Amino acid sequence: MTNNMFFIANWKMFGDLRAINSTKKVIKFSKNKKFARAQIVYCPPYTLIEQFNKITKNSKIKVGAQDCHFLESHGPFTGSVNANLLKIIGAKYVIVGHSENRARGDTNYLINLKIKSALNKNLKVIFCIGETLKEKKKNKTNLIINTQISRGLKNIKKNKNVIFAYEPVWSIGTGIIPKISDLEKQVSLIKKMINKIWKYKNPQILYGGSVNSKNVRQLKKIRSINGYLIGGASQNANNFIDIIKKTII
Repeated sequence: MTNNMFFIANWKMFGDLRAINSTKKVIKFSKNKKFARAQIVYCPPYTLIEQFNKITKNSKIKVGAQDCHFLESHGPFTGSVNANLLKIIGAKYVIVGHSENRARGDTNYLINLKIKSALNKNLKVIFCIGETLKEKKKNKTNLIINTQISRGLKNIKKNKNVIFAYEPVWSIGTGIIPKISDLEKQVSLIKKMINKIWKYKNPQILYGGSVNSKNVRQLKKIRSINGYLIGGASQNANNFIDIIKKTII
């Protein structure tokens, strides 16, 4: 394991001002020197980013967004938020290429444009990759992931502000995680794919997909993983803290 471990809380379409107050426990916990290795990032809905920034101001917790539009300037895109608008309200990270957004129409081409736009605004990108159950059953996992990485990074030079999150789609929200041996091999292959494109031997790789306080001790055995992208389990402060404790200790 590297020195820092990422714990990215993807709140999806969840949260209100009351939910933000519950994170005060996590803020207090983050100041414990025993857990200095934990880099905590909250990615709430757009509506809560500014409030999250205020409440985490005097902590090392960072705030990010769950997606961004590819256009850097203003434009006629009702309901969309671009990287520049995220930067203005204090976001430091942005998730790009999440499978739920891919399912709604995000192509590798669009994801590439979003990554470029986010990097141009100095946002750190959490780039999601992963195969569906159908693709897995057809033994297309490596082909799919290689395509997602190569097209997602097209014409982008090596950049340490890109963090990769391997999220097998069939694991998200199902409670099922890959076998540790399979996951270890997959992470190793992903690193080779990235190195082939970028000549980058040690990219930061996170795992996402049904991460919880019950299975995280298993997952931490994979020493090449640099942290987790956590969905539902991050919405409860006690559960989120438990995951961090079991990973670091």
